[in-house]
Amino acid sequence: MTNPTQEHAQPDGRAVRVEGFAPRVPAARRGEKAPFGKPGRPVSGSPFMFGFTAALGVLSAWLLVQALTVTASALILIVVSLFLAVGLKPAVRRLEERGLRRGAAIGMVFAAVIGFFVLFGVAVVPALSQQTGQFVEQLPAYIEQLLANPGVRELDQRFGLLERAQDYLLSGNMGTQVFSGLLGAAGVVVSVLFSALTVLILTLYFLASLRSITGLSYRLVPKSRRERVRLLGDEVLRRVGGYVAGNLIISLIAGVTSFLFLSIAGVPYALPLAIIVAVTDLVPLIGAAIGAGVASIVGFFVSMPVGIACLVFFIAYQQVENYLIAPRVMKTSVDVPAAATIVAALIGGALLGIVGALLAIPVAAAIQLILAEVVLPRQESH
Repeated sequence: MTNPTQEHAQPDGRAVRVEGFAPRVPAARRGEKAPFGKPGRPVSGSPFMFGFTAALGVLSAWLLVQALTVTASALILIVVSLFLAVGLKPAVRRLEERGLRRGAAIGMVFAAVIGFFVLFGVAVVPALSQQTGQFVEQLPAYIEQLLANPGVRELDQRFGLLERAQDYLLSGNMGTQVFSGLLGAAGVVVSVLFSALTVLILTLYFLASLRSITGLSYRLVPKSRRERVRLLGDEVLRRVGGYVAGNLIISLIAGVTSFLFLSIAGVPYALPLAIIVAVTDLVPLIGAAIGAGVASIVGFFVSMPVGIACLVFFIAYQQVENYLIAPRVMKTSVDVPAAATIVAALIGGALLGIVGALLAIPVAAAIQLILAEVVLPRQESH
């Protein structure tokens, strides 16, 4: 058996063969592309790696869904705050155009928002508490009126309704249920107040830093497409802001008109009812009907003619708002077809309730803009 040899160069240039060593010659000298053999298949294409990658993707998706579920309420508050900040941006810009500094303009707009909430609480809460107290005081009179009815008296004699009601009241179950209900109502009130305070604080922060937020968002886009994305994004923000501002103007007109009519008609608590009409008018499709229904019910408690007059007024005003006021106010903000508006409001309401219905129309306007400026031209170019 021949021992392997290896050559070593001497100082004079001669090569000396040394036995017992295999020759180690660089691949470049041998001229071979793969001196150590051909590489095998990539590990990433193996069934094990494919299964591991797929399982890791499913796990990541599941964790993401769980995180979104846990933080859904917080995300909704953030989206609403950002939506309000974008909607209040036109008012801040107009104040800046009149010579005010940005900080002063933001302070004035935010003070107006807080003032509206304070006015709503001052007008509505005392009226609700007073009506509840009057109902409790007049409850015995209502029961006597019911007993004066021959049909109710006959049912009481046959089934002992009053005796059962008295036993239920004295048993203590009603007190426990009422106490539990009061605790639940108090929890709901505290939650609503905390959410409202959170939205106000976030809206202030977003309104003050909206420029930096949009600028940072545009910087995440590749430079070759950044200018076009910036133009489209600014147009979307303009439409959203125009929609919010226009909707607020329409609601303000509805509230002022309702207050004047209710005051003339002699309906009690005209200011709280007008504020309720204005707030509910912000909700697409059903908001105006809810506010009109509440005001008309109070009118029927006054008298039948007053209630009928309230119904006639709100039906007539809704037609005027739909065909005269809203088109004039919204002509420079959003231009969404009526069918798309209804579909968007229904889908948004089904997904996120009232918040989804409020966000549906500007989102539909943004999608319409992207389709018209990005998707359709790209389809036509192929």
